[in-house]
Amino acid sequence: MKKIISVIGARPQFIKHAPIEFAFKEKVNSITIHTGQHYDKRMSQVFFDELDMSPPHYQLSVGSSSHGEQTGKMMIEIEKIVNEEKPDALLVYGDTNSTLAGAIVASKLHIPIIHVEAGLRSFNKKMPEEVNRIMTDHISDLLFAPTDPAIENLQNEGITKNVYKTGDVMCDMVRIAQERMNDEPSSQFILTTIHRPYNTDDKERIFTILSQLNSLGIPVKFPIHPRTKNRLKEFGIDTSQFENVEFLEPQSYFDMMELLHHAKCLVTDSGGMQKEAYIAEKKCVTVRSETEWLGTLKNGWNTLIFDNLDELAEVIQQPVGEYTPNIYGTGQAAQEITDIILKHLEA
Repeated sequence: MKKIISVIGARPQFIKHAPIEFAFKEKVNSITIHTGQHYDKRMSQVFFDELDMSPPHYQLSVGSSSHGEQTGKMMIEIEKIVNEEKPDALLVYGDTNSTLAGAIVASKLHIPIIHVEAGLRSFNKKMPEEVNRIMTDHISDLLFAPTDPAIENLQNEGITKNVYKTGDVMCDMVRIAQERMNDEPSSQFILTTIHRPYNTDDKERIFTILSQLNSLGIPVKFPIHPRTKNRLKEFGIDTSQFENVEFLEPQSYFDMMELLHHAKCLVTDSGGMQKEAYIAEKKCVTVRSETEWLGTLKNGWNTLIFDNLDELAEVIQQPVGEYTPNIYGTGQAAQEITDIILKHLEA
């Protein structure tokens, strides 16, 4: 069997890797490197346990640090593993520092790079994720794009060889999660996740976001990212003053999908959760000035808010229009990706 190393390190990548790992079984000698970019057990180990994934073969435990230091540490350790394992290909997901580190190492060692979730663009190069995904796409040998616009983005940058539209592997996981949902009626609460630096590293801005959430008149459930929790502590912001906001510990994947299933609306700055909300047919408000998931913006299913945070309550109440199904596939992306990889490597 062909040997493929997959590099993962953050919540969205654990979710993306699960259906790929299942599809790889008995077809691929699959080796997993967990960089430890998300090092909190509630943001990491719980996903492996709940999704019934195999433990990572290598755990780097890199943790949090500056972008350069974190990426450099990952590259040093990944290179050692790749030299020892001698894989037929290296697979990366999305746009994190783990993705870029794995791709650069493979490129320098002349090992084919497989990029799952290729072609996404926010067109904001101040986002480190944007730089990561652009660089990874340009050195990848096999690119799996979830949508037609993603393929068009690649074409506009001159990338046309070995590009495939397969749908999105996160759609595979949402479908699996929906099969496990209970049928209780939806509750009247807002689900929120806020963790990006431009929303959390400024005391006044994160305080304003929390104040707006607190004033909605609808209960808010906020599974708080360790990074956001640390920032609130550093700023001396007492969460008890936001009586309308229920601060929760980080949730497992299926618990988070259960919350989303029963919520009235999602307020987030996450890339992956915008997409999960759309697939689950839930209205989303994104606290960002741009999104790589342009399809979610159609007919009000996702609305961007950044400067005018006082519009949050009004936007939440705005009705959505017609829903376009299956823009991220039908939940069969992992199997299609596996078939194409094997055909490509055996050619």
